[in-house]
Amino acid sequence: MAEAQRGARIGYIDMEYILESVPEYREASIQLEGKVQRWKQDIEKKQKEIDQMKLNLANERVLLTKELIDEREEEIKIKEDEMLQYQQDRFGPNGDLMIQRRQLVQPIQDQVFNIVQEVAENKKYDFIFDKSADVVMLFAAKRNDVSDLVLRSIERAGRRVQAADKKEKREIERREKLSAEEEGAITEREKAIEEKKEEREKTIAAKKAEREEMMAQRQRERDSIRAAKKAEFEARRQRLIEERERRRDSLLNARKNRNNPPKGRNEGEE
Repeated sequence: MAEAQRGARIGYIDMEYILESVPEYREASIQLEGKVQRWKQDIEKKQKEIDQMKLNLANERVLLTKELIDEREEEIKIKEDEMLQYQQDRFGPNGDLMIQRRQLVQPIQDQVFNIVQEVAENKKYDFIFDKSADVVMLFAAKRNDVSDLVLRSIERAGRRVQAADKKEKREIERREKLSAEEEGAITEREKAIEEKKEEREKTIAAKKAEREEMMAQRQRERDSIRAAKKAEFEARRQRLIEERERRRDSLLNARKNRNNPPKGRNEGEE
């Protein structure tokens, strides 16, 4: 009776304050920030290298053959793709930064969650929220859950609107009174609603997993195509280099032969 008469006991925590007060978290955060700065410096270095390559090509374009221009442009494109992939690997939705942040926070959050459950039970709290989040409920006493009552009220309002005549409305009211008398019982309809909800959540999870697998497969295909293009470019560049070397050697040999003609037999005898 005393428990029924008292008001709801509500508490809250400040997760940001807790995290900042944990020495291990502060130290790991500093280390992670150091990594972030190094990653940003790497990206800036790569961008400067690309910008210099573009500037060199612009200055030398008039002196180069079409093959050499195409080679330079392909090399710049490869460098740009590598930089974009590096950015994605470090700062993308599934990049190193997000992964390491989750790894940093998750153990402390799990510990806080377990402690909140113990505090709530021992101190008889009805609700405990996280102040630093967008109204995250960390604990709720089951006796305060009125979801079924709200759902039944919505269904009753819908049935009243759809009722075609007074007789049908009276039948609805009769059923409502009956359901009110058996408020605590779990009906077959409620079970069916719960089963449909679970089935819908399973379907959503399966579709999400399928989409993620498709995205991963596309990424693998893109990586394979990129690697093949890079290998093809390297092979073509090597062939061009070898061809230039052969032409240069041929020119050097021809020039050497012109400057040093072979001596005749009679001249040698004299």
